[in-house]
Amino acid sequence: MISAQDLIEKILARSTTDDCIVVVKDKTQANLRWASSTLTTNGVIQERNVTVIAFVAINGAMASGAVTRTNVNENDFDALLSEAKAAALASGPAEDFAPLARDVEFGDWSAPHTPTGPDVFSRFAPDLGEMMRRSQSDSIELFGYAEHTHQTIWVGSKGGMRLRHDSPVGRVEMTGKSHGRSRSTWDGIETHDFSNVSVAAIDKNIRQRLAWQEKKIDLAAGRYDTVLPSGSVADLYVYMMWVAGARDAFEGQSVFSKKGGGTRVGEKLSNVGLQLFSDPSHPQLSGAPFVSASASSPFTSVFDNGQKQGRVDWFKDGVLQSLVQTRASSKLTSLPYTPIGDNLIMNVDGGAGSLEDLVNKVDHGLLLTTMWYIRMVDPNSLLLTGLTRDGVYYVKGGEIQGATNNFRWNDSPVSLLSRIAHAGSSEWTQPREWAGDVTSMAVPPLVVKDFNMSTVSPGS
Repeated sequence: MISAQDLIEKILARSTTDDCIVVVKDKTQANLRWASSTLTTNGVIQERNVTVIAFVAINGAMASGAVTRTNVNENDFDALLSEAKAAALASGPAEDFAPLARDVEFGDWSAPHTPTGPDVFSRFAPDLGEMMRRSQSDSIELFGYAEHTHQTIWVGSKGGMRLRHDSPVGRVEMTGKSHGRSRSTWDGIETHDFSNVSVAAIDKNIRQRLAWQEKKIDLAAGRYDTVLPSGSVADLYVYMMWVAGARDAFEGQSVFSKKGGGTRVGEKLSNVGLQLFSDPSHPQLSGAPFVSASASSPFTSVFDNGQKQGRVDWFKDGVLQSLVQTRASSKLTSLPYTPIGDNLIMNVDGGAGSLEDLVNKVDHGLLLTTMWYIRMVDPNSLLLTGLTRDGVYYVKGGEIQGATNNFRWNDSPVSLLSRIAHAGSSEWTQPREWAGDVTSMAVPPLVVKDFNMSTVSPGS
């Protein structure tokens, strides 16, 4: 197979448009899957994704058009360039036009992609096998998978961009069922290389939660002080970031729109000292220090490829500081250019301790395991709805009393910012609803006041 670097150079050499950007993503993935405490499949997947973006000057402005393909070889180059040029001409002058970066470099451009493989599971797999053996003897069924992905992205242009970034990441998802599948719970872990994954800790969590479900306590719908594990916090706040486009807010179309016009940037929205930021130099969850975009959207622009990506404070001391911008939208809103970034980190001043420590602080409330089927109800307030899943536990006097029924919930992550009662330590976590799509979030578990469990749900 032609190397990614040679592919880029040959496509750029054949380009006849005013400028051209080629984005190549090489990805390898190793995986293990199991059901009923038995390994079912394993393997390694390799794929390549190639995007050609053509830029054509039109009457003093610039048009862009992009084409993305897999399994590209040299016979495809001319067709890709022709299709991208035709798409640019058909699209007309781009609203998101901004001058393209030139002569910028980052990373070891010439190094090949380093593929992942089954060796990444060398310590994890034997421990998983032992957990399965113990579970079978105790009539616990385990379902789940482990995967490790390594992606390398190269961005090259006629104007001299030569950018490269590597992203190794892995995850484990484990569901445990017992007592004829009448009890069910879940645990999930994010990792770079599986060296920090403790199968013993996963086993302990699964067994403890299944034991909590021995006692059933029916509760009515209503508002409860609720302990949200970090994964559920991540599920809610990644959704918030997905609607945090500055242009939408400026045009009055989002929860971050200011009454009378403009945005809510500068408004204090949290009752605690909350920090929410993205930072490519984060010591645990590093990201690319440059923007890479294969298509334009309200959150990114192909014209911003190669722009510097540094730390962005979205909230500081509970105050909304920034919204997601392209360079074009920043001119419209008169706010700084703040690209969305590869990670999201939340800290609460004074937050400390584990999920269990937070449970001890609740006198009468609930502990969730996960959420699912999260959907938008009202964009103006960012009211979301969803279901609880795999275990909701009743807390009284700081102790778990037993499992209660599942609920449909209706609440807004923006409203929740003003109802934080307690926060734990920030931790790298897995948002279950968006697992696989979002891999670089570190947030704390939270206790929120009056979380709205709107109806009882019969689901499990």
